[in-house]
Amino acid sequence: MRRSAVGGWASLAVVAALLAGCTTGPGSTGGQGAPVSAVVAKPASITVVPSSGAADVAPGEPVSVKAADGRLTEVTLRNPDGQVVPGTLAADGSSWEFADGLGYGKQYTLNAVAVGADGKPVTSTSTFTTVGKPRRTISVSLNLQEGETVGVGMPLIFTFSAKVADRQAAERALKVVTEPATEGAFRWMTDTELIWRPKEYWRPGTKISVDAAVYGKPLGGGAYGLDDRAASVTVGDKVVAVADGRSHQMKVSVNDAEVRTMPISMGKPGNTTPSGTYTVMSEHVNYTMDSGTYGVPPDTPGGYRTLVKYAVRLSNSGIFYHSAPWSVGSQGRRNVSHGCINLSTENAKWLMDLSKKGDLVTVVNSGGQPLEPADGWSVWQLPWPDWTAPTPN
Repeated sequence: MRRSAVGGWASLAVVAALLAGCTTGPGSTGGQGAPVSAVVAKPASITVVPSSGAADVAPGEPVSVKAADGRLTEVTLRNPDGQVVPGTLAADGSSWEFADGLGYGKQYTLNAVAVGADGKPVTSTSTFTTVGKPRRTISVSLNLQEGETVGVGMPLIFTFSAKVADRQAAERALKVVTEPATEGAFRWMTDTELIWRPKEYWRPGTKISVDAAVYGKPLGGGAYGLDDRAASVTVGDKVVAVADGRSHQMKVSVNDAEVRTMPISMGKPGNTTPSGTYTVMSEHVNYTMDSGTYGVPPDTPGGYRTLVKYAVRLSNSGIFYHSAPWSVGSQGRRNVSHGCINLSTENAKWLMDLSKKGDLVTVVNSGGQPLEPADGWSVWQLPWPDWTAPTPN
């Protein structure tokens, strides 16, 4: 009985000690050596860009609202007439943005409400004014048509209507999105032409979306972008034609499988066809071949003006592959053209029906000088390190 009683009191003492160890009072350390403090819920904070009172805001720059320590519940942007300018609120309430372009020389008012972690609403009101209508605007055009299918060599070309003084601003306004993701880069070919190309040929089936959102963007020299342009296209089968000036044959492959070999005639001595890889630019039916387009008047020695049934442009300097029934006797035997690739009418039609913008035509053994990378869409004439090297302004 004596031992049992002692053991009972001992057990109660242990339990009491354990209960005491689980209890902390004000200023206690909780057994960890550091004081325990209550978590204080923070109020929300709102950041607006452009800031309130800002003037000469470029109308093409985005208007954005962000919330910290809370979430946005309401954002309203109104124009001078009191009309609401629609924007997009993030699903988690962390941000709101309007990026479709505002008007020139107008004052806008933005009201935002956010609820913080403390459960209390916070309101922000700001006004800003956009820059007045510019004296100069610059438009941009694309070499793509919405929904079309293009070849694996297709460059994405942005042509501006005037010299772009701020090239970096122009590049920031352009977006190229691909699925699957594709490595590529911009290069300025002239003061008005900017090209984006992939490092390697496009993968067939790739989806390409181009958005030239230049409206209201400052492009340098006091000029602003005039309007936006956008297009989405799909890369089709890999079609490559190799024209050999020595064998006088053209071999055509689809997805790396050879499908046809055709006799050809290329540029004769004195008019040799430049060697290299061309990219198909455009296709034509009943097209007039005119030597005057490259500086030789039709009524002078060596000049011509001839209607052809099928013609496909490969360069700005006047190189085409086209139907040439008058040279069928020389096709497959010798080079007699003024620089173009001559085919029979049947073969020219077959190839034009098969090919599309962005397909590739490589000329070898022609005796001609190398094709200039800036001649047409001949971007594949530049190795990737040269393509990505800085370009002078």
